[in-house]
Amino acid sequence: MAGTGPMTQDWEPVVIRKRAPNSAAKRDEKTVNAARRAGADIETVRKYNAGTNKAASSSTSLNTKTLDDDTENLTHERVPTELKKAIMQARTEKKLTQSQLAQLINEKPQVIQEYESGKAIPNQQILSKLERALGAKLRGKK
Repeated sequence: MAGTGPMTQDWEPVVIRKRAPNSAAKRDEKTVNAARRAGADIETVRKYNAGTNKAASSSTSLNTKTLDDDTENLTHERVPTELKKAIMQARTEKKLTQSQLAQLINEKPQVIQEYESGKAIPNQQILSKLERALGAKLRGKK
């Protein structure tokens, strides 16, 4: 098809340019110095407490003050000594070890150990399992 009519282009020219500088590049020391030499207006703003952690730790907030003023003792309820003794006594009467008793009530041996040492937080479900397995009334002694 050579020689038939004028040759034309079907596409538009594409111009490739560098990206515009982002805000971090505008704050670069070299860029700022070049702008100063060119005589451009430069505005510098220092934000309050910028780059420090003073706002988080310098002043006490209202919540911190209330926590400091609070004298209430917040602790979990623990197993009373009467209940500890009752569990140990009923278990030894049945001639069971802690792990055997734990197996009977489908709990870990550590649970029985915590109840007998008084470190556990009383749970009504576990106490009812213990009562059934040991055949002793435990919850009235709590």
